[in-house]
Amino acid sequence: MIAMLHFAILAITTMFAAAAAAAFHWLLLQAAFSMMRPATARRISVRPELARGTAQLARAFALLSEPRFGRAG
Repeated sequence: MIAMLHFAILAITTMFAAAAAAAFHWLLLQAAFSMMRPATARRISVRPELARGTAQLARAFALLSEPRFGRAG
């Protein structure tokens, strides 16, 4: 009779530990997803100043890279 009681206590303790482990795993999974959310949810828009500066830089580079007439070579 005592052996059955010990087995029941062991089974109940094991189920409680499994439920606690599952709850802890779910909590850590939720924390991981909440930490990843800002990296994927927020889109950084391109600033217009940066786009204009890039266009100006491309024009300046195009002017410098044009072949010049009268150059020896």
